[in-house]
Amino acid sequence: MSRRILFIVNPNAGKKISGKLIETIKQEFPVDIYNEIAIWKDREHFHEIIETLKSGNYTDAVAVGGDGTVNQVAKTILNTGITLGIVPAGSGNGLARSLGLSMRPEEAIKQIAKGNTTLIDSGTVNGTPFFCTSGVGFDAHIGKLFATSIKRGLQSYVKITLKEFSSYKEQDYKILVDGKELDRKAFLITIANAGQYGNNFYIAPQAKLNDGLFHIVVLKPFNLFAGTGTVIKVLRRKANEAKLIETFTCRELTIRRTKSDSIHFDGEPQTEGEELHYILHPKSLKVIVGNTFDGV
Repeated sequence: MSRRILFIVNPNAGKKISGKLIETIKQEFPVDIYNEIAIWKDREHFHEIIETLKSGNYTDAVAVGGDGTVNQVAKTILNTGITLGIVPAGSGNGLARSLGLSMRPEEAIKQIAKGNTTLIDSGTVNGTPFFCTSGVGFDAHIGKLFATSIKRGLQSYVKITLKEFSSYKEQDYKILVDGKELDRKAFLITIANAGQYGNNFYIAPQAKLNDGLFHIVVLKPFNLFAGTGTVIKVLRRKANEAKLIETFTCRELTIRRTKSDSIHFDGEPQTEGEELHYILHPKSLKVIVGNTFDGV
């Protein structure tokens, strides 16, 4: 079957350079591969785009935007056979980086045209799909604040993080996995399908997108001195070696906490209740990958 590609552009993505990206797609994408461009105007229009995608015999859906855009497009094509492509234009670009796709739009477009694909796992938390990471605690708290920030980008994220760091208090959690109940006091808990949050910040460097496992990361309470050493380990892609980090793998788990609070999935914040149920769905999404994709 010949490829039919629909580029789905979010004009409000992190860097807000959608106009330039649209021109780049028109100029760089091969004319012998059928493609159309749909600009996502608002939430209701996005639903129209998805209906067009599913009814138009498209083989590929290319998300042009940040992690939120990618998540929205990806979760609508799970288990459909439609292939996900990404032209990254966000702040973290976690899934695009994990798939070995270029951060340069021109190169990412060439990778889309080349069309190397694989199947990756996905996860759900209380039924909501995610593809890179989800979690509770400090990073979910920061994600909620960042989502309401006027300024975007890595600099703004770091500024919010530093401001909130000293005042945030660790929480008590019960983790149910493999028939066991674990009581943990944690600064954050990350459920990782991919190894990184974004910006090559690897919280779970051993995780692979197609290894059939969640990699669970529990960051214990710490003082500033010990925390600095842990950050260095993370930046060196050795988070699993940090003394403050506990890791284990599973395919399903439940996290219970004392109150409704923030969670995040692929960097997108959401408020959920006291109980969070995570399920891994092996090889449920077909994706375009770059030459540096690091799979199993």
